[in-house]
Parts: sequence; C-alpha cells; structure tokens
Amino acid sequence: MLSPRHLTPTLFLAMALSGCDDAPRFTQAEPDEELSGGRATVRKFDQNAFSMPSANLSPTRRLDFSVGNSFFRNPWVIAPSTTTARDGLGPLFNTNACQNCHIKDGRGHPPEPNADNAVSMLVRLSLPNDPAYASVIEKLGVLPEPVYGGQLQDMAIPGVAPEAKVRVSYHSVPVTFNDGTRVELRQPTLQISQLGYGPMHPQTRFSARVAPPMIGLGLLEAIPEAAILANADPDDKNRDGISGRANRVWDDTQQKTVLGRFGWKAGQPSLEQQNAHAFAGDMGLTSRLKPTDDCTASQTDCLQAANGNGVDGELEVSDNIQRLVLFYSRNLGVPARRNVADSQVLAGKNLFYKAGCQQCHTPQFTTAADAAEPELANQVIRPYSDLLLHDMGEGLADHRSEFQASGNEWRTPPLWGIGLIGQVNGHSQFLHDGRARNLLEAVLWHGGEAQAAQQQVLAFTGEQRDALLAFLNSL
Repeated sequence: MLSPRHLTPTLFLAMALSGCDDAPRFTQAEPDEELSGGRATVRKFDQNAFSMPSANLSPTRRLDFSVGNSFFRNPWVIAPSTTTARDGLGPLFNTNACQNCHIKDGRGHPPEPNADNAVSMLVRLSLPNDPAYASVIEKLGVLPEPVYGGQLQDMAIPGVAPEAKVRVSYHSVPVTFNDGTRVELRQPTLQISQLGYGPMHPQTRFSARVAPPMIGLGLLEAIPEAAILANADPDDKNRDGISGRANRVWDDTQQKTVLGRFGWKAGQPSLEQQNAHAFAGDMGLTSRLKPTDDCTASQTDCLQAANGNGVDGELEVSDNIQRLVLFYSRNLGVPARRNVADSQVLAGKNLFYKAGCQQCHTPQFTTAADAAEPELANQVIRPYSDLLLHDMGEGLADHRSEFQASGNEWRTPPLWGIGLIGQVNGHSQFLHDGRARNLLEAVLWHGGEAQAAQQQVLAFTGEQRDALLAFLNSL
C-alpha cells in the first residue's frame, strides 16, 4: 500500500475507483499533467529544449537571462587578459566554460576512451572522516585529500601541472528478467594516472560525477522546506522500506547548517552556493563565496600563478556576474511532457506506481509564495523527486560520505526532461557516473531501498517494460 504522504487527491480517487491494487489507477491524464514546470513550462523539444527561459518571464527579464547565458556559455581565459570580465581561468580546472560540463544545459557523460580530458565528468576526493578535523568536515562535508583537495582537476594553465588523468573502464554485470531476457549492465572502474603532485593518501575515496541537467533548478529551490521534510522517514516508521533522509549542509552565506537540495548527494543548500563552488572547483574562479583559488599547500606553482582578481579587490567572478548566472540558472525552463494521454504512457504510469517508484520519485509539489523569482512562485510542478537521500545499495555505492549522506546514499534525481536527453545531448547515459546506457539499465542498477521496485520491474513482461519506458520518455 502506498504511503498517504505520496498521494495526490487525484491518485486517492483513482485508487478508490480501482478497488484492486492490480487494476489501472490512471485511465486518463491528470489536469495540466503536461505542465511539469507549472506556468514556467516551455514547449521546446529539440536540441535546445533545455536552454529556454521560463515561459512566464517578461521580455525585460529575458534580457537578464540572455546576459547570464553568455557568462554560462562562453569560455573564460587565462589572466592577465584584455578580456577582463572573463579572465582568471585556473590555475587548476576541469573546463573553461560551464556549458562544457552541462552540455546544452543538459547531462554530461563519462570520457570516451580517446578523450584528452574528462570535461563533463569530475572526480570527488576525500579521506575517511576523522573527529580531529570536525570543524573542517562541518563546513566542507568531507575531509579533503591533503595534496589534491576535494576535487581532481585534470587541466591546468601553462606552468602548472594538471593533477591527474582520468579514465573509466567497464566490466559486464549480467541481469536476467523473469521471462528470460538477459541484459548486460556495465560496472565502471576509475583509472587515475599521471599524478602531478606525487602519490595520494592510501585511504583516498573517489566518486565520479557527471554533470546533471540544469532545467528547473529555480523551481526546486522554491519548494518549501516543510514540504520536503514531510516526505522524510529516516526511521522507516511506516515500514514501507523507504527511509528518505534530508541532508544537512553548511551554508556559506548564513554561516550555519541548513537543508541540502542540490548535487548528487544534496550537498549544496542553494543555487548561489552551487554556482560559486562550481566556478571555483570546475574552473578555478574566485568569487565572494569562494575567494581563493582551489590550490592546496603542496601545489606551490598553483599558489603563485597569476589570477584575474582586480586591483580594487574585485574577484574573478564579480557579484554582478554571479547574479546574472544565478538568474539564468534559476530560470531555465522545464519542457512540457509529451503524449500524457497516450494509452501506452498511461499503462507505463500505472506500472511506475505498481513498482513503487513514486515513493522516492515524488511526482508533485507546489512552490512557495515567496520564491526568489516571482515567476517561480505558487507553481504546481512535477519534478518526480523528493530531494531526499536514499540508500541505493552496494552496487551504486561510492563509499564516500558527504555531510550526513553515507557512501550508499544518493539524492533522488528529478526525472523531468529525462525523455529528451537523446535529443539534447545525443546520448542516453544515466546515473551519477553515466554507467547506465539507457533508462532500463538505470532502473536495474537500483538496489537498497529501491530493491523491491527493481524486483517488480524484473518481473515485468516485455510489453510492460516497453510501457514503463514510454512513460519515462514522456517526462
């Protein structure tokens, strides 16, 4: 039986009418179901589907969106440069433009075998937590590797050594459906070579992360905290096997611990902080929230390299640039759903609920009246995420904690827009490290709290699997 906290009034009615758990709950589309982002929903379904401003932005506000887009899309350069608004790249970095990771504002991917750099996949580093460094862990969420820090950068400006080269290899993991259909999943193994600053600590833990899509982030930020916490059940008091937990993380602006929302383990509290940390870690750019370059004490060439900070104390990412990029990232619109009334999509939706997927991929929220941007306020949105942490089992574990998230826990990723990844990004690689080559493989990797759902899917017939995928591809 589904937990009442996950049921909309429409779903309560559908269940009452069905009278049987195996009967269809949904025989028609729900009102406005195609509007995943409420009135901010956009109707663009090609390779630019993730790059459109919220549909309800005024023409004047779209100008700020366009300027923010320019700083997100265009490359930064090495300092000193005549391009003073965009200089200061590095000394260590993963890419020279936000858009290189979030390709067309969409999903990144693991490096190809012949790639020079990983670019849209990065590697987090840390050591096991040590009580002696409690104050560091409180603010960073991890204990960084002493020589290489908390993130591995595989690129650098001239005169500074890159930290390493990153590659991924795979071996097959067979899975068989109840009807005998066999699928070969791929298990990734990170390969770190050409270390630029000597050996790493022997207890270093690694976590590969591909860049997630940028759509709807402002709407997620506008979900009331109470609405997120209402779905948390850390002790599984209702005994449904789902024990979503909130991550509690450090807020650089408020200087206190708050609810985490963003990142693969909900390790960031706000889009402003997420952007500032990405500028610093991914591109080596200083800002008000991250005023120093991402160099450790062992990296003397990095510490001595020129930067783009102004003589008047202005940092490489000025407050104005930060504001414009924040506005842009808050207002990337969510595309409308397609084929919501199609019989196969409705059948797949019923199977999604039958498997219990909605217990973590919460379909619907209403954003707060006091959202940071008025266009995002009071919107009924359908992100299909509870923004909580869930134990996903040993198969997906990175064994690396982050604030209160364990090495087995991941934040439920929103599913909106997932059916357009192929059109936008030209690939279909999913999960935090891109190991899944399609949505079915992504489902089959689910373990831990999602083990029961995975077992339900393994029992589906080929026709049912096709229906489930039709529903997911409509999102």
